[in-house]
Amino acid sequence: MSRTGEPVNRASGTGSPAVVAEAARFASEVRGRAAGWDRDGGLPAGARKEAAAAGLLGAGLPEHYGGPGVSPAELGEICAHLGGVCSALRGLVTVQGMVAAALHRWGTREQRARWLPLLAGGELTAGFAATEEAAGSALSAVRTRIEDAGDGEHVTVTGHKKWITFGQVAQLLLVLGQDQGKPAAVVVEADREGVSREPVGGQLGMRAAQIAHIGLDGVRVPRSNLVAPSGLGLSHVAATALDHGRFTVAWGCVGMAEACLEDATAHAAARTQGGVALAGHQSVRALLAKAAVETAGARELARRAAEFRAGGAPGSVTETIVAKYAAAAAAASASSTAVQILGSAGCEPDSRAGRHFRDAKVMEIIEGAQQVAELHIAEQLMRRHAGTATASPGTASPAPEVRA
Repeated sequence: MSRTGEPVNRASGTGSPAVVAEAARFASEVRGRAAGWDRDGGLPAGARKEAAAAGLLGAGLPEHYGGPGVSPAELGEICAHLGGVCSALRGLVTVQGMVAAALHRWGTREQRARWLPLLAGGELTAGFAATEEAAGSALSAVRTRIEDAGDGEHVTVTGHKKWITFGQVAQLLLVLGQDQGKPAAVVVEADREGVSREPVGGQLGMRAAQIAHIGLDGVRVPRSNLVAPSGLGLSHVAATALDHGRFTVAWGCVGMAEACLEDATAHAAARTQGGVALAGHQSVRALLAKAAVETAGARELARRAAEFRAGGAPGSVTETIVAKYAAAAAAASASSTAVQILGSAGCEPDSRAGRHFRDAKVMEIIEGAQQVAELHIAEQLMRRHAGTATASPGTASPAPEVRA
């Protein structure tokens, strides 16, 4: 929604409006199916193929790797459209993009040529295998071992990864581990011997995202599957993936908030209570106004993050964290408001607001919990203050970018 509460034309003002328009068309087409996916606990293979055919799975990749090469703003609008319909569908685009972004920036020429076109075309479904039992937001504590296999040509990967989005069906895993005490990243094809999957179902939100715990029992992979030198697995490879993830999650949350505000406003305008329109109650109007302002603010911060990313400006990581923090909070607030206004209708199994209400809580945790984001944002404020405290009058020192 715009600041005035009017629907936003998300395709306007973009350099490749056809891709954004295709995302809008696809989202509208599958809207009626999303509740069933959530109820059944899985995104059908057909839906993944449709997303690939629409050019959405490699949206951030350049054309020579099979992607449409959209701008950050366009990628954001794509995720807003999808997020407003189904968080799992947006999650598919997010995870595919996370792995693709990491390989595109840090992979070898051979790795890029081998895997990026397959990711963009949907021939391969990706999984980002970072989280572990004792290493959620603190990824430096991962215990997965990446060890030399003794022949000079292979490494073995041993560990247990938790809560991997699309882990049930992923064919290509980007795994974060430790190589002789240094963070390392390696690509593991999921059909290799020693890879096991434990499906997760019935979780609070993202129920169609086919989440799984992944076991890696001495999985033997070519040494050429290592992405970047050891020591750069977290600060470079995983950081690139996570930054991409936060950005797309932020925009997905914008879409969730806008969808919930739309549903709540439409219900309030049409519903009567005791002969009085629900929208006539001051308390209802206050709830809608608060949600509208929070949603508009989240969109503006997401737009600002897109501008920073497009320009390669210092501080883009922090801007993305700010946008994700605000958008996740807006989605949680707007979905809560929508369920409250919709009443029993918002609690029905097929209610979009009800699904978003559950998913929004997950968004406050995924790709960095809200409290972790607060620490990062506060650290940037303190660093900026330290820089400006001794600066000459009329000058300002920008906050330095810190890897998340």
